[in-house]
Amino acid sequence: MTDIHGCARSFEALLDQVALTTADELYLLGDYIDRGPDSKAVFDRIFDLEDQGYTVRCLRGNHEDAFQVAAKNPEFFYGWYNSWGGKETLQSFDVGSPGMVPLQYRSFIKKLGYFFEVDEYILVHAGLDFRYSNPLTPNEDMLYARDWYDSIDYDWLGDRIIVHGHTPVSRETIENQREKLNEHQVLDIDGGCFAQHLPGKGWLCAFDMTNRKLYFQRNIDDVSSYWRGR
Repeated sequence: MTDIHGCARSFEALLDQVALTTADELYLLGDYIDRGPDSKAVFDRIFDLEDQGYTVRCLRGNHEDAFQVAAKNPEFFYGWYNSWGGKETLQSFDVGSPGMVPLQYRSFIKKLGYFFEVDEYILVHAGLDFRYSNPLTPNEDMLYARDWYDSIDYDWLGDRIIVHGHTPVSRETIENQREKLNEHQVLDIDGGCFAQHLPGKGWLCAFDMTNRKLYFQRNIDDVSSYWRGR
């Protein structure tokens, strides 16, 4: 799953739909915060799953990166607060700045990695930069890249498949990519959960890597606070 963006109720509903067990491994590809109404509850659910013995592996997204920058850079803070959905994140914690978010959450964000390799899959938030001799060298493109498919080095990729988020696409696009997975070897599972006002968007998506099956949950969270400010 990826790009939950503070939509805790939708996250919970999708967890119910996939019927997660302690024998499974859950991979979350970043952007837990901003825009949606309850970023804190998203983190709390992740922590609860871990406490209950579930295996949850989490990557950083560009919004977690921005959170850390906003905590140190007052000029960037105002852009993050007003445009990125940072306002909604801080409201969920009932605090006025990133530095006031409890240490447990800030430490979790700080420790997030850039990618995972799982069997035949490469998991990353945004994309890979194939200008590197080793595209798995941690870099900002893993958090921010868009429109990178034309640069894929299939000789380097081999039989592996890249699963990512970051760029919201329609449910139809995700399903079409799944159908052509062996051909193109890339799958964007960001269904634009927070953007249900846009055609084809408003879905939180899960991809079962073992069975190559998609699950979709329509957003059931109220994101009107974020969109009223746009």
